[in-house]
Amino acid sequence: MTMSLTPEYRYEYHKKSVERYLRNHVAIAHPRSLYMPCKYILSAGGKRIRPVLALLACEAVGGAMEDALPASAAIEILHTFTLVHDDIMDHAPARRGRSTVHTKWDESVALLTGDILLGIAYRELLATKSSRIQEILKVFTDGMITVCEGQAMDKEFETRNRVHVNDYLCMIEKKTGRLVSVSTEIGAMIGSGTAVQVQAMRRYGFYVGRAFQVQDDLLDIIADEKEFGKVIGGDLQEGKKTYLLLEALRRAKGKQKKALEDVFHKRKVARSRVAEFRRIYEETGAISSARAQIENDLHAAKEELAGLPSNQAQKTLLWFADKMLNRKY
Repeated sequence: MTMSLTPEYRYEYHKKSVERYLRNHVAIAHPRSLYMPCKYILSAGGKRIRPVLALLACEAVGGAMEDALPASAAIEILHTFTLVHDDIMDHAPARRGRSTVHTKWDESVALLTGDILLGIAYRELLATKSSRIQEILKVFTDGMITVCEGQAMDKEFETRNRVHVNDYLCMIEKKTGRLVSVSTEIGAMIGSGTAVQVQAMRRYGFYVGRAFQVQDDLLDIIADEKEFGKVIGGDLQEGKKTYLLLEALRRAKGKQKKALEDVFHKRKVARSRVAEFRRIYEETGAISSARAQIENDLHAAKEELAGLPSNQAQKTLLWFADKMLNRKY
């Protein structure tokens, strides 16, 4: 695609390209009991951030978007695999407004769905035409292992008596951030980027991925419920350990600290008390700290783009970082 487009239009164009590829290349086959759940979960939509960033990274270093489409789909399918298995572990009844696979079918079907999604992801990745396919496979595989490590850390946090903010940042760098950096790194490889360019795109993805999760934590407590599309304070109601909870706990004293410690030890918060905890987050400076963390990461991400060619894809990646800073959902 060589036509001149605004960054927003270009982003949406790439997102539609990914959606079309997924529809055309992941078909319902036999047995239907295996492929129907795959089609169901892949058709649930979503932001498609990871595959779009892979396409943009490819273009940013001078490659053609079409060359990265199979790998971008592989990354999205891998991400979907992790969601299916995460939902089983979290006993989540719904995702993106629809029943999770293990709820609509059962856990056995969901486990097998995750397994076949992983296989399909590798099949699509191997369709990539690149002289660097061995390197690409290594980054993809190492990324998958790192995501699993992050999920294991997240589960460990549920029973640990102490979790520091830095522990949390390490966990999200693995669980959320790594697959974003895999996307941008692989995209740059497919675009035949130099070693310096590939590393710059990997670091861009690292910072964007970390900022995205902290922003999710922040939006869970400050967003408008209609725009966010989820119940505000959901993390508190589920007793999750988030950046805000851990940072507030680190700073709080007296009654505020006691209230936060109750949540830390898995005492879920009633919806009627969400506003109270928002005040604690504000008064302890946890909300200001989260905003600063997001701003610093996105600024660092944009700095990584300075050495890349000043083309439309690079401008779209800059725009995306700015958009993330102001996102409401």
